[in-house]
This record gives sequence, C-alpha cells and structure tokens, in this order.
Amino acid sequence: MAERRPIESWLTDMDGVLIHEGIPIPGADAFLKKLRESGKPFLVLTNNSIYTPRDLHARLRRMGLDVPIENIWTSALATAKFLDDQRPCGSAYVIGEAGLTTALHDIGYILTDHEPDYVVLGETRTYSFEAMTKAVRLINAGARFICTNPDETGPSAEGPLPATGAVAALITKATGKKPYFAGKPNPLMMRTGLNAIGAHSETSAMIGDRMDTDVLAGMEAGMQTFLVLTGLTTPGQVENFPYRPSKVVDSIADLVDRI
Repeated sequence: MAERRPIESWLTDMDGVLIHEGIPIPGADAFLKKLRESGKPFLVLTNNSIYTPRDLHARLRRMGLDVPIENIWTSALATAKFLDDQRPCGSAYVIGEAGLTTALHDIGYILTDHEPDYVVLGETRTYSFEAMTKAVRLINAGARFICTNPDETGPSAEGPLPATGAVAALITKATGKKPYFAGKPNPLMMRTGLNAIGAHSETSAMIGDRMDTDVLAGMEAGMQTFLVLTGLTTPGQVENFPYRPSKVVDSIADLVDRI
C-alpha cells in the first residue's frame, strides 16, 4: 500500500467517539484540546439533524468538551448545502426539528406544504401520522424526496429508537420513491465538510465507531479512517465487511499523540 501523506486535518464522529449516552469518553477532552492548540482544521460530525451547531456546542460544553460552533458539521447542514447547490432559493416541506429547519432557512429556503420542490425528512422525536401522510401525498404529486441520513435506529438510555432511515422506508413503501440521503455514509457529507474548513481528503482522517457509516464515508471520500471500539462496532464485526479502516484503535485516547 502506498504511504499516505501526513494528516493535516481531522474529522470525527460525535456519538460513540467523543461521548456515549451523554458522558464524555475518556481521552475526548485531551484530543479536542490538542486539536485546538495545534491549529489544524477539524470538524465534529453527526448524522443527527435535531440540533443546530449552536445547540450542540452548548450540550458538549456542559459535558466538559469545548468544540467551537464553526467546527460542528451536521447532516442538516450537509442537506442544506446540497439543496442550495441543486436548487437555490427553493421550497421544501420539512419533517424535522430546529437543526434542519434553521439550516434551510439560512440558505433562503421557503418551508411550505404547498407544491414544494422537495420533501425533506430529518430526525425528530415526534413523528406524526399526519405529517407522514402529507409527505406521501406531496411526493406522489411530484416533490423530490430528500432525507438527512439513513440511520434506521438511534441510541437512547432505554434502548434503540426508530430513526430517520426507518421512517424513510415507510414513506418509500407508500410512494415507491426512494430518497436521496445527504448524510453519512454519503461521501458528500465529508466533502462538503472538508470544503467548509479548507481541507483536502488526501491529508485528512475520519474517526468513527461505525463501519457502515463513518468508515465507509471516510474511505469513499479518500481519507484515512480510524475505527474506535467505544461505540457500536466490536472487533469481531470488522471482518464482516468487505472493506477495512486504515487502523482500528481502542478509543479516541489512542489518537491524541497522532495530532
């Protein structure tokens, strides 16, 4: 294998890498502190579209982790960037929370249920039958179907929750139309994030806890990939995939000296 160039910028997933069920993972604070001190470009990524970067900055800070707002990249921001490139100043019917609606407002989108250009599905804890019915009818009437991310379940203290991908499957079954997913593992989320911090894939690395989203997206975007074992993936599961990360480490603490 050809030798990779030194890592000059870092992208890292949030849940399972920096935090777990609202608690910082040992080494996360040291990793972030060294990144800030190094001056190297970095982003903390999440497929969760519920919160704005400002919300996430405040939530992380309460946990003792200092991540500047401009260093947070969400699937909602990636979705908004995609729509802004595809159809500037368009319109959308949105199922989601403030993280998604704010991102779309910021690019000048009109949120409406009257002949929208797009139906945009994001994460929410209050999916309603009425909203899903509206989405199905608008898609059948010609609206294009966009989804922030394909995650079928999300974590909670009580166990897995149905997430965006599961609701998208319901809408697809009712309409026959599959959505375009903007978030991980779509390398689009990585590339738009890299562009946002002026970084290049050849000198960037992606850290994640999931083979099917974090590692896959990083690999397809041309980055080095590090899998940590503090989240959803166990060592034995790595061999179940037809691709591998650049390196498997126990936790984010093992990468502090790589910065």
